Amino acid sequence: DTLAVRGLPAVLNCSAASDAPVRVEWKKDGTFLNLVADDRKRQLADGSLLISAVVHSKHNKPDEGVYQCVATIDNLGTISSRTARLTVAGLPRFLSQPEGVSVRSGGTEMLSCEVTEELAPFTRWERDGRPVELDGRVIQLPSGALVISNGSQSDAGLYRCSIDGLGPAKTTDEAQLQVSADSGVEEKLETLQGPVAVAKVVGESVLLPCVMKGYPVPVIRWTLNDRPIDESRERFAVIGGGSLQIVNLTEEDAGIYVCQADSGNMTSEIQAELTVHVPPRFLTRPSNTYAQESMDIIFECDVTGSPPPTVKWMKDGDTVIPSDYFRMKQHNLQVLGLVKSDEGFYQCLAENDAGNVQASAQLIILDLASGPSERNDPTPSAPRDVVASLVSTQFIKLTWRLPAEPHGENITYSVFYSLEGTNRERVENTSGPGEMQVTIQNLAPDTKYTFRVVASNANGPGESSTPLTVATQLEVQVPGPAPNLQVVSVGTSSVTLSWDRPVTGNGEIQTYRLFYSEKGRDSEQDVDVTGLSYTMTGLKTFTEYSFRVVAYNKHGPGVSTEDVVVRTLSDGDSPCVLLLPQSIMVRWQPPPAGTLNGELTGYRLRYRKGLRRADAAEISTSQLFQLIEGLEKGKVYTVRVSASTVNGSGPTTEWIAAETFENDLDESQVPGVPSSLHVRPLVNRIVVSWTPPENQDVLVRGYKIGYGIGSPHAHTVTLDYKQRFYSIDNLDPSSHYVITLKAFNNMGEGIPIYNSATTRPQSDPIDPDIDFYELFNNPYTPAPDPTPMLPPVGVQATVLSHDTVKVSWADNSLAKNQKITDSRYYTIRWKTNIPANTKYKTANTTTLFHTVTALKPNTLYEFSVMVTKSRRSSTWSMTAHGTTFESIPSSAPKDVTVISKEGNPRIININWQPPTEANGKITGYIIYYSTDVDAEVHDWVVEPVLGNRLTHQIQGLTLDTTYYYKIQARNSKGMGPMSDAVQFHTPKAEPSDKMSSDQGLQVKPGHPTLPEHGIGSNMGKQDDKRVLVIVVIVSVGAFTIIAVIAGAVLCTRRSNSHQKKKRAACKSSTGSHKYKSSSKDLNPPDLWIHHERLELKPMDKSPEPNPVMTETPIPRTAQDPAAEPSHQRRGESLRHEAEESRRGRLALYPHSCSCHFSSLCFCFWLFFSLRCFASLNPNSNTAPLAWLSLSQTYETDELSEEMAHLEGLMKDLNAITTD
Repeated sequence: DTLAVRGLPAVLNCSAASDAPVRVEWKKDGTFLNLVADDRKRQLADGSLLISAVVHSKHNKPDEGVYQCVATIDNLGTISSRTARLTVAGLPRFLSQPEGVSVRSGGTEMLSCEVTEELAPFTRWERDGRPVELDGRVIQLPSGALVISNGSQSDAGLYRCSIDGLGPAKTTDEAQLQVSADSGVEEKLETLQGPVAVAKVVGESVLLPCVMKGYPVPVIRWTLNDRPIDESRERFAVIGGGSLQIVNLTEEDAGIYVCQADSGNMTSEIQAELTVHVPPRFLTRPSNTYAQESMDIIFECDVTGSPPPTVKWMKDGDTVIPSDYFRMKQHNLQVLGLVKSDEGFYQCLAENDAGNVQASAQLIILDLASGPSERNDPTPSAPRDVVASLVSTQFIKLTWRLPAEPHGENITYSVFYSLEGTNRERVENTSGPGEMQVTIQNLAPDTKYTFRVVASNANGPGESSTPLTVATQLEVQVPGPAPNLQVVSVGTSSVTLSWDRPVTGNGEIQTYRLFYSEKGRDSEQDVDVTGLSYTMTGLKTFTEYSFRVVAYNKHGPGVSTEDVVVRTLSDGDSPCVLLLPQSIMVRWQPPPAGTLNGELTGYRLRYRKGLRRADAAEISTSQLFQLIEGLEKGKVYTVRVSASTVNGSGPTTEWIAAETFENDLDESQVPGVPSSLHVRPLVNRIVVSWTPPENQDVLVRGYKIGYGIGSPHAHTVTLDYKQRFYSIDNLDPSSHYVITLKAFNNMGEGIPIYNSATTRPQSDPIDPDIDFYELFNNPYTPAPDPTPMLPPVGVQATVLSHDTVKVSWADNSLAKNQKITDSRYYTIRWKTNIPANTKYKTANTTTLFHTVTALKPNTLYEFSVMVTKSRRSSTWSMTAHGTTFESIPSSAPKDVTVISKEGNPRIININWQPPTEANGKITGYIIYYSTDVDAEVHDWVVEPVLGNRLTHQIQGLTLDTTYYYKIQARNSKGMGPMSDAVQFHTPKAEPSDKMSSDQGLQVKPGHPTLPEHGIGSNMGKQDDKRVLVIVVIVSVGAFTIIAVIAGAVLCTRRSNSHQKKKRAACKSSTGSHKYKSSSKDLNPPDLWIHHERLELKPMDKSPEPNPVMTETPIPRTAQDPAAEPSHQRRGESLRHEAEESRRGRLALYPHSCSCHFSSLCFCFWLFFSLRCFASLNPNSNTAPLAWLSLSQTYETDELSEEMAHLEGLMKDLNAITTD
């Protein structure tokens, strides 16, 4: 950096050396200078820049700025120098004139010379027209002021300050310094100049002024970070009567410096911070790199400095802008997918407040080896069937098959990929020879990439595969926890919550769900919030609540925050005054709606000590609370608050008094048990008195009294920490009340003390007026315990964790301090009601509490206690309930099944059931799938599913690929274990028509589905058969219509007697066909063909005893080895189907024909049709297609049996009609 003077020349040095010719150019503020058009600037022979006459004025500063020289070698590259700032000193002028002063002999005085900061180095002092000689006694401060310590008569004279070196010298007016004799009169300690914050660079010097005046002459000492400075060290010296000079600064010299002055009757301290900057320094420099196109390289650049330097990269003099292919990780530069244009010089430039440095390196792109056409040795052909078998948000897994012509062994592969639409490719090599898959990592979500694969053998790389374009999945991410959750109680029934936006999460936060519950209760309530804060009202007074927040985005709920517990305020706290030893926390609520009269801008809080109005201080805040600090202990302060709008302040609250504590009491623990609790029962009330805990060093903020008939938890009263007695009113006569008392502070509630009393009967005199002072000093002592064993009272179940509950109780048969001195013990029993027949579990203890462990998470338990002493036992106490906290699922989702979607083998449906041990409400599932069952978890594709879903569809799978699926459940506490991997192999090809789609049903073992082209491989024969079938169907249809019309006419002409004869003949024709005699049952059976489903059924036999199930209806080609034995399995398969059809799935009932003539015609038609079908191709080894929609399918022998059966039936019908 250079400080120039207006009108004088300035030189900026720059030199570049190389064997090749170098062209040097200059930049100012990032723009190249045109030196041809500027007659004041020219470039010297060595490359330096000369400014002949610096121009600088108030409105024209053309020469001030940041300069940088750039060196270029044509056809090779460009490098840039580090930057330098040129500053022009202002016009010489003084801001003030020195004034005449008088100094006592041996004292210290200072003469000011006020100039601007850039002019301070040019100031000089003269005495009586001659330069002042500076030494350890007379010094010049960085501001330009002159300090004279240990003054004497030789220092007297006329002093003036001058500015030299910026043209003609300019001086101030003369000021006279007088030296007076020592009179011995005390002089008040006065600070003439104290230290100020300053920043310096390592290796420089600094002068910290500390100029004190007074009598006796003050003694000055310095400390650094509260440690005395050893002035005997070489680099430290106290000069000028107290100023500290440090030379050759190091990083360890930084810190807080304090100047301490002590004159015997007065002391003074002034502190200032010294910051030591360290210029950037390279730990690792970038190095020259040789690489080939499509490769990835990294230029390393590790820099240190203080403050931490900022790093930027430049290529050939231009700043490198981060992109998909130029990435900056820490200080390193990563260039991905090299292209020829990436060649050049790369520079790492580091800069901080102390300076800047640069280092450069050259990148050279090597030419690739000659292509396949230029070599005589054969190279592999292109890899075949390149597919993306696994697609995630940030990685894609590619698989392929061996080239058709590998021309050798140990084939290696390189995958070239690029963003769609760009020519910059990156390359990823397989891990070893023969490996035909690779996973491309660190891709951008929802982005299209183009891939191609090249195989290489010993002769070099071969042909490239056809480019494949694949898009990564859209990133699905639920929000993280909302940080900085804060809950502040602002009233007796309201709290204010605030939080920050989650750091992690994809997409806009749609809503925040605030969950809260009363402490000790199992149920949790929630409310939706759109902002980052919320004030909740309608809560109970002085009650603890637990709060947590969950953020929701379009993908569902995120991670919950930790629970925050807060207690609402008591009735006596308004606004709210929280006492501390030397501070007061004040809280309040905003004015009622409709009374603001403008937009609320904040609050004004005034406080004062006692009632002294003049000492009132004011604080402005926009919060609903304020901590007032720095107060005196054991003093009464009064506080009031007013709201402010843009129109001004509104009315104030009443003055509220609060007294700070006398001592710094401990609040890191809860208070102890109160030392005593006394009760005096009357007819309708019980008077209670107590003494505080024995440990007076623990802060007590108040007391809680609980009372009720048989249980102390029916009613609760909160009292001030100063109170020592209380009257419980409105009680029932002749009733046994259990009373508990416990002290509390901000850490929680202490251990309770128990007592009980029975109110007097109604016939007793009216309750007298109680003298509380007499009662407190003469406490009532209750009667001895009754002989029968009473059950424990006040049973409480406090949930501690997901599997632990602490059960506590009180024993009325013990002394008031609840101390057990005999051999009694307690039995605790517990169980859950799910399932209903669960048995009780028990445990014994000799204390008044027991921790039950090994419970199930998120389960409601009931607890009760009984006491046993010698041979006497009490009954079971009243039941207490508690629900254990949720825990992460301890089992995985079960019954995971994968089914291919009908008609689209690229889509699968995955189904599952919830975990057996969910341990809480399931909020979501995560489906993992991969083609490698042994891959790391982060390499599996992830798809989230909401917790109310038990099925999910996954699309875009690759055909003929084995996938593995796992499912993981989550609840509010975290993720459970993964299920076992379920394997599913996708089909080899998609259906070519609708028929194949219809046949693509999942079948039972032993019932394989058919190929989409029917039975057999002779498609020409099948076409002939189809034509013949169509002709037969049309002919038979026409015949049927004529026959039905004729039959209807004949049937209507028959007499009733003739019909009876026909019914009798029908009965005698077969003993197995019985029909009721009612005319309603004479309707013919339904012989129409069922068309709900159209099936192709093969009818050939097969000797294969064990048919194999085909999972999905995939058409197989002749090359497919699995297709060859398929026709051998069909006969056996269809024999099973025919047997199953005869058992209950018949759509045709030839044995059920009635005696109508129309049925006779239909049976004849069926007989004729079957005859025609059987004679279509008697020599073929495969039967024709059965296009009738029959649920029963016949083989050759079975078909003959059925036709013979029809012939017998026709004979019976002929006999009936002839009768």
